[in-house]
Parts: sequence; structure tokens; C-alpha cells
Amino acid sequence: MSKASILIVEDEHIISLDIQTSLESLGYTVVGHADHGEDALKKVRGLHPDLILMDIGLKGEMDGIEAANQIRTQFDLPVIFLTAFANQTTIERARKAQPYGYILKPFEEHELAIAVEMALYKHSMEKKLRESEERYDLAARGANDGLWDWNLKKNEIYFSPRWKAMLGYKEEKIGSNPDEWLKRIHPNDLKKVQESLASHIKGKTAHFQSEYRILHINGSDVWVLCRGLAVRDAKGVAYRMAGSQTDITARKLAEMRLAHDALHDMLTGLPNRALFMDRLTLRIEHTKRHPNLLFAVLFVDLDRFKVVNDSLGHAVGDQLLIATAHRLQQCMRPGDTVSRLGGDEFAILLNEVNDASDAIRVAERICGRLVSTSMLDSVKRSTTASIGITISDANHAKPEDYLRDADTAMYRAKALGGNRHQLFDSAMYTSAVALLELEGELRHAVEYQEWLVEYQPIISMTDSKMLGVEALVRWKHPVRGMVAPLEFINVAEETGFILQIGEFVLRAACTQVMEWRKTAYPNLWVSVNISGRQFQDPNLVKTVKNILAESGLAPDGLLLEITESVALKDYKHSLKTLKELSAFGIRVALDDFGNGYSSLSYLKDLPLNVLKIDKSFIKDIAANNNSDAITTAIIAMGHTMNLQVVAEGVETNNQLDFLKARQCDKIQGFLLSRPVHGSEILRIANQIQGPSAGRTR
Repeated sequence: MSKASILIVEDEHIISLDIQTSLESLGYTVVGHADHGEDALKKVRGLHPDLILMDIGLKGEMDGIEAANQIRTQFDLPVIFLTAFANQTTIERARKAQPYGYILKPFEEHELAIAVEMALYKHSMEKKLRESEERYDLAARGANDGLWDWNLKKNEIYFSPRWKAMLGYKEEKIGSNPDEWLKRIHPNDLKKVQESLASHIKGKTAHFQSEYRILHINGSDVWVLCRGLAVRDAKGVAYRMAGSQTDITARKLAEMRLAHDALHDMLTGLPNRALFMDRLTLRIEHTKRHPNLLFAVLFVDLDRFKVVNDSLGHAVGDQLLIATAHRLQQCMRPGDTVSRLGGDEFAILLNEVNDASDAIRVAERICGRLVSTSMLDSVKRSTTASIGITISDANHAKPEDYLRDADTAMYRAKALGGNRHQLFDSAMYTSAVALLELEGELRHAVEYQEWLVEYQPIISMTDSKMLGVEALVRWKHPVRGMVAPLEFINVAEETGFILQIGEFVLRAACTQVMEWRKTAYPNLWVSVNISGRQFQDPNLVKTVKNILAESGLAPDGLLLEITESVALKDYKHSLKTLKELSAFGIRVALDDFGNGYSSLSYLKDLPLNVLKIDKSFIKDIAANNNSDAITTAIIAMGHTMNLQVVAEGVETNNQLDFLKARQCDKIQGFLLSRPVHGSEILRIANQIQGPSAGRTR
């Protein structure tokens, strides 16, 4: 049926084009598009497609369901609903339009292919069946359906050999009593069949038709489509009724599979997000009627799942997800729901809890079950998860509220190190909202460059001269005023805005130092911090070179600072990048030394020029013998390796005297000067008369 022509009725143009691409790749022909019901009817009339893919929520006065109703009655064409609506009300309305399929968006291409093939097949079969009914005698001789003929006056019924064979019986095994038929119908379907039969016999319907399950001799159920027509006397009283029975088990199983797949995760078989949200909605409504019956929602996210995918491959990652789904189900009670939302995220609905402690016990049970060692592609792995918990709340009316709160609590658990659970509280929501607001404000700040670069002098301990400055960024917030880096740098790093911020600071610092070099300080250099995200940027070296060229600053006028953790995150990348910078003449400082890895094995190989002692050691000088010893050792080690040593955070005369006695090369800190605007640097430099001047500041 690859030549079938299809009309797409979708009010989102991009979605419509995506569907067309999928259909054409499957071999179908898309004859047109429509974005509202009236246009759909017009194009069906003119284009005569074989099938219509219909969105329910359309523009105009006629929605997709009404349009499908009219297409069915006027043109007898099959319609498949492609929609994002999964609520029961919409499904009930859609059912009255007698669609040939109902697929929830988003969907996979293979799901679309199955639905289209099934719909075309079903419609083709229905057309053939109608034609066969018009030629009843010929169809009776050639059809594979079971025939029956019911003498209503004698209450005797004839079943054809094919009718009996359809249920696994031989000719003599079924008699002529109607109970031979009715007693084998599934109890849940019997009333519907009897009512449909009675309605037609009484003349209330034009014909009898019913789909139901009937018992096979082997104990299984066979799905059949039964059709019949009554013969009436002159008074309209039915005295005979004949019809056929068709085995539709394959179609029903396919339809049930499609319906199942629309609401379940293909990998794990768990309910998907749509089904989870539907069940959660029902549970919320139940709680409104019974406020004392509490429930809980758990959001489960595997820790370091990306490591499994990246190191062992996606196939092994899928094994882990399947094993996780199985273990989660083992932790649940009947009535609870475990679903996979996507990726390594799972959501759990605990249908009934007494209080938060019940949910916490389940979370602890999950953590204990997941941590059991698994064999993944011959690799032993112990899985952990971060779990967020939220309890039913009268203030929450939507399932999205519960999932959001549980997700927020999960992120809090992950931030605390993972492999733990966290109960949601309102402060988390406030914090999450504040974080979102900060991200939005950062985006605005990046776009409008709301940044100010201040500079802190770096002073020589030998001749008390200002040798360089460290560039420090501030955020000129339009409402909050000047915002310090500690309040936004981490968020900027996570969101990627740090790349634009870092480039702004680097360009501003190089331009400013070049101006100072032209005036009073021809050898002045500037130190600029490079974040982890910046250092991993493959364009870093190119960006630095371009900014130096634009500003006219020589490479010896720039010192780049990176921390130990950044340097070791990807050692091969670090070594390559630092060698490129060094070859160009740019110096590099290792910032916050002593507070990270402090590994001499990598320190001896990296092309470094400066060690900056972490300010935590400087702060404890003369108060902590260990800090004294570590600071002394760092200075001595740096000199031995021909590295300049800078102490930052110098705030007291005692610290200054200690560093001078240990022959530290350079210092910076509040004792000498706070970070100041560029216009203040020359004045500050003139006031600094050497290390001893710090005593008077």
C-alpha cells in the first residue's frame, strides 16, 4: 500500500512538514495540507485521498473530531487522530468519530507506519465486506467467515462448519440451540451482544453488528466481528435472522498493542509520561473527594548514567534502564505506578501513604535495591539514584505541580552528592524560581553587556612596585546594583553564559592595560581568570590571540589564571592548550594552589609560570601552624621550580611580614588595595610606596 495518498490536517506548519517527511520516507504520497476543519473537508472533496491524518485541536469553528465525523459520513474515508491529548474526555469524544487510529504526539516513525498500514488495511477490508454483503450468495460460497442462520420462531440456529471450526470444534460438536453461541461469549461482552441483538430484532436498528470475545475450545478467547440482518413479515415482525462471524483477533491484538505502546515506554514497558500524568490526575481528583487519603510522588534520577552510556555504549545503558525498571517495580505495592519519563528519569506514584515517612521508607528501599551490583557487558556496576519526594498538597491542582516539586527535590538530592532522597519543601521551590529568574537576568546581562571590570594591583615584594593587576568582573544589575561574582559565576558556568562573559572581560582587560602601557606603565600586565567551561572551549587559544591582536597588547602583557581542578579535568587537553599558549608567549598561573589536587606529578610537566597561593592559607598565617608550614613549602617549591609565587588575600601586617620573610615574590589583597575601577588604578599605584606602606592603609 506504499502508493496510498494521504492528506495531513495539522494547524502547526512545522509539525505538518515533519509528518510529511516521515510519510514520504515510508513510501506514501502526501497530496495536501490543511490547518482547519472546513479546509480539510474542501480538500478531501477535491483531492480524494486514501487516508486523513487529523489533529484534534484545529483552528476555526470545527475541531478535528467534528471534521472527522463529517469525513466519515460524507466520504467514507479512514481518519487517524494524531494528537497530544490523552485525557479520557477527549478520547471518548474522538471514539464517536470512529477513527481508524489514535496516536499520541510525539511519536516514532515506526508507530506512524503501523497505524497507517492498519488503517488502510481496515478500511479496505470494510469496503470489501460491504461489497460482499451486496453479493451475499457469492460471498457465502467464497468467504472464510463463519455463517449462521437463526430461525426465531423455532429458536433454532444453524452454524456453518467454518463458524464451528473458528472456535476449534468439529461439525457434530455444536448443536442448534442459540445457547451454543451465547454461552461461549465472554461474560464482559455478553450483555452488549444481547442488547444489540434485541435492538435489531425489535426493529430499532437497521442491522446487527458487534465485536466481542468468544471462547475457543483450547480455552483462549477469539475476537470476532459478528454481523446479521433480520427478515421480517408483512407486519415487520422478525422471524429469521442470518449473518456472518469474522475472526478479527489479529487486528484486535494489533490495535491493543498500538494502544499499549501509545501509553507505555517502548524500552522498559513501564507507563510513559502521558499515562503517569493521567493516573496522577485521577489520584488528585480522588484526594479532593477524600482529603484524608494522602499520596506521594517520587522523582528518580540515576546518578552518573551518562558515564555508562559514554564508556560502555547505549546498548549497555539500555540494559541498565531495563534492570532499573524491574528493580523499581519490585519495590512497589499493588496500586502504585512506576513510569519512565525518558532518559534515566523515572516517576513513581505511591497511591496511598499515611505520611511522609511512608514515602521516605520506599525511597530508602529503592536506594538499597538499586545499589545491588549489576553485570553490564561483563562490567560490575553498582547503581545509585537521587530521589525527590513530594506529598499530596491541597494547594496543588495539577499533576505538573507535583512532578515539578519532586523534580526540584531530586536536584537538591543530587546537589548534595547523590545516592540519597530529599523531601520537597517550599524553600526549594523559591530557590528554583530564583535560579530561573537569575538565568533570565543573566541572559539579559549578556545581551546588553551589563558588566564592569575592576582591577586589583599585584605588588612586587622586592621593590614595592605595581607589576600587574588582576581583572575582576562585576555585574551592574539594573535593580540590585553591583553584584559580586560569587552570586552569579556558578550559574553562568552551568548555563554556558560564562563564555560570553569571559570573552568580554578578556577584551576589556587587554584594552585597558594597553592604554596604561601607553601612558605610565609600559611593562604592566593583567591577570585574567579562565573558568572550566572557557578552558574546555576548543576556540580558547584562537579567541585569546584575536583579542590580543585587536587590542594591540603583546602576549607578555597577559597572564591567564586556571585552577588546579580545571587543569586536571582533562589533562591531555590541558597540556595541549597550555603548550599552545606558552608557545605564543602568554604566561599561565595556577590559581588557588594548595586547595585542590596539589599533585607534583602533573605540576612538573605543565608549562606554568606562576603559583598563586590559596587565600585560605594566607588567612590562617600566624594562627595555624599547618598553614604557616604549607605556605612556606609552596613558596620554596615554587622557587625551586623557577616559578613566581603570588600570595593573594593579604589583609594584615602580620601576613605581610610573614610573606616577606619567606621571600614571596608578589602579593595582592585588601591591605594594599581593594579592586577598583580602571580610572583609579594609576592613583592607587602612586600611593603604594612598597610593602611597608601597607601598614598605613
